[in-house]
Amino acid sequence: MSQDEEMFGRSLSAQQQRELAEKLTTFLSQYRHLSDSFIIEFFTEDLWDTLPSSWQPALKDLTYPQIADLLLDPANGDRRYPAVWPLSLLAFRATAHALAFPRECRWELGRTVGSVKPEEFQENQSQSSLLGHIFRKHVKPKKQHEIRKLGKLVKQLCDQTDCNRVVDVGSGQGHLTRFLSFGLGLSVTAIEADRTLVAMASRFDGQLLWALEKEKQKKNCSSQLPAAHSSPRHVAGWVNPKASWEAFIKQLNTGDGFNKGPETPSGPSKKRLRGSEHQRPVQTCPSHSSTEPNIHSKDLESSSKHQPSRSDDQMSADDCCSCIQPACLERVHRHQNGQLGRPDFVLTGLHACGDLSATLLRHFINCPHVRGITSVACCYMKITTKENPTPPGLIEPSTPLTPCQESVPSEFGYPMSSWIQGLPGHQLSYKAREGACHAVEDYVQRLREESELLRTHCYRAMLETFIRDTRPDLRRAGIQTIKKAHLLPFTEYARLGLARVGLPPELPLDPERVESLLEQQGRVVVYFSLALLLAPVVETLVLLDRMIYLQENGVDSQLVALFNPNFSPRNFVLVALKPRE
Repeated sequence: MSQDEEMFGRSLSAQQQRELAEKLTTFLSQYRHLSDSFIIEFFTEDLWDTLPSSWQPALKDLTYPQIADLLLDPANGDRRYPAVWPLSLLAFRATAHALAFPRECRWELGRTVGSVKPEEFQENQSQSSLLGHIFRKHVKPKKQHEIRKLGKLVKQLCDQTDCNRVVDVGSGQGHLTRFLSFGLGLSVTAIEADRTLVAMASRFDGQLLWALEKEKQKKNCSSQLPAAHSSPRHVAGWVNPKASWEAFIKQLNTGDGFNKGPETPSGPSKKRLRGSEHQRPVQTCPSHSSTEPNIHSKDLESSSKHQPSRSDDQMSADDCCSCIQPACLERVHRHQNGQLGRPDFVLTGLHACGDLSATLLRHFINCPHVRGITSVACCYMKITTKENPTPPGLIEPSTPLTPCQESVPSEFGYPMSSWIQGLPGHQLSYKAREGACHAVEDYVQRLREESELLRTHCYRAMLETFIRDTRPDLRRAGIQTIKKAHLLPFTEYARLGLARVGLPPELPLDPERVESLLEQQGRVVVYFSLALLLAPVVETLVLLDRMIYLQENGVDSQLVALFNPNFSPRNFVLVALKPRE
């Protein structure tokens, strides 16, 4: 691996990981009052006065661009202070930046400064120039960027583990699944809890096949690009975090399957696909830039002997259920006759929500058939903890598991590692984990542009004061998003918000008090930025906990800042493969 492509997690030994965990928990414990605070309580809880008295004069008159440059941007080397900052404030900022995993893709450093979108979207804001057009339909630019980069990484892992099978968990509409299958020639099983999304994924598969067939007939020639092994298999099912890996494997094998064959795709000309679509090569994406991250087996594995390639006899019949070629039919017959073993596979989850990412890591460790994993986490606030085993938004199983299906019921999404579980002050509140999901780069951009969107925090905090004046028992009521709130005068915003919590919309508001609170908008933004500075630190602790968990179970891992953070805020991918036996 070249030096500029070296991954941050690779540079930390097991001892360094543990030392970093100690520093993170100590630092976050010291500033828990910031990470646990709710900005909507800025006025009701006098949050400004909770800051050290020496910080307040230095921060109170900062402009929005100064907040971005002096607080949030770790790469800014030209800091010009309007006043002398206390050493404790400088130390707070420096420590927060030093402890957080770097979020910039190292192979993208030095590119256009201030460019929000990756270079692949410079010519067309909605179409990636590096992704084949057949994989861009129905796919937003952010997702195009993600599936292209993650797909290539999954393919590398498959090559290193001699696995051609991938299980995509939380597959949604199947955008990554299609790229892995039709674009990279992998055999993919996708599992998604939302049956509507599963049906959409199946329909989009059919549309892709129909488009390829139409293009082939139009050109009257065959493509020279390699063909996929089969169409992906879609399974409708919810992956229960408490279920054992055996129950997970059974779910993959017996779950409700969709698109058992692409012979009935959505779109016109369904008949033309029958019997012909499987005998042509499938278009893949164009060649990729040499600046893509490159995972070498020597960086992740502790021994050198490869596992033998899986034979056709070991492939699942479901991998070829949509294929009508004789060899595929023969595999189906062998499967029906009970001659098929369980093949190895690679697990992947693109922004697997809450405990799902932790569950996949446990299955990776415990299940002998999982050879590698790429995990992109999301929604840290939905992670279960000992202190908060049922956070808001947690999905409960529709039917209880039998004792033989359950894993250890006391396992939570955080902490996973024994080391961090034993550290004092390791606890992360719901609010701290929710803050870790915020997009720091996006907020920096708003600050530099002095966006009117910044006033919404102040609006909501002001509304909280008037709500509590009338209903002291009504705290942190859910207002939800008010469309274009930043363009409304506060009185109109308040009228809409009060109605949503069951209070009279025409509740009288003291004009002088409204004006006095509005004048503190800058302080609200400063306080929110201080809390936001801790967001990458909290995320680092959650991800480091997972790396240490893998290390405790004999598996080294790497943390890759794979996506452009301006484009995809949850841009870290945890990559691991098991040592070869």
